[in-house]
Amino acid sequence: MHRVGIFVHPRVRAAHELGRELERFLRGQVEEVWLTTAWDSRALGLIEGTHLLVCIGGDGTMLWAARAVVPHRVPIMGVSMGRLAFLAEVHPSEALESVALALRGQGRLEERAMLEARMDEKVYIGLNDVVVGRARLGRPVYVQAAIDGEMVALYRADAVIVATATGSTAYSLSAGGPVLHPEARELVLTPVSPHLAAGRSLVLHPDAVVSLTVRGEHQAFFSVDGQEDLPLPPGRSVEVRRSPHVATFLRLSPPQRDYLFLARRLGWQPGDLDPDLPVDAIPSLAEDEAR
Repeated sequence: MHRVGIFVHPRVRAAHELGRELERFLRGQVEEVWLTTAWDSRALGLIEGTHLLVCIGGDGTMLWAARAVVPHRVPIMGVSMGRLAFLAEVHPSEALESVALALRGQGRLEERAMLEARMDEKVYIGLNDVVVGRARLGRPVYVQAAIDGEMVALYRADAVIVATATGSTAYSLSAGGPVLHPEARELVLTPVSPHLAAGRSLVLHPDAVVSLTVRGEHQAFFSVDGQEDLPLPPGRSVEVRRSPHVATFLRLSPPQRDYLFLARRLGWQPGDLDPDLPVDAIPSLAEDEAR
């Protein structure tokens, strides 16, 4: 590992401070290190040839990084400065130690499915989800959903979501959608607050192609990862499928702890547990029963 990049959240001072500390540490460990913010357009020119990207911020910064590295399969290590941190697993106090372990070849690569959304001839790549939703408060949008060319439903709803496994713990989850294993390839179709319409989520085949078409008279918007809103007039469609690209995360925790991390982030653990407590410090069921 010879070249390491650092993305920091542009508005979090602590992220900048940790980024500079990590940069100083890395200068004695690798041949080249670069540091920039997630909003710096020049960052895209730095990705190629990078062997590890350390992302310091919240999940939004991780989403930006995952899209920025496409088509280069650069592993991303996330240092959590956010509140929930479904994607960034490293605590700031452990950042230098975790990066040092990664430089020594420790850890595992976790591949996450990404989405590809097409409108007209333009292609948008996302890690979480594609959402077609209403343009005005208090007025639902009519969205016709077709899967592999067959119409499935006409939703009268606030929005319709197509999510990856990663996105299944985001907007789709808040709308009542299922949680998929992080490395699952299936897609999830979830309506948001449907009115007099089918309200169940559908788990779709990994190769399914979903077409979302705006019906009625009112304009809608569609977004990719919640970070770009584009107008979608009546009669226009967005076609969504699994992307050939994947997001690669460098993880130091074993894969069997994925559900434990999920349970902690969703607040399913007992209320007296510190959500940032190291996993090894959490008592096992056997220990609880022995007390």
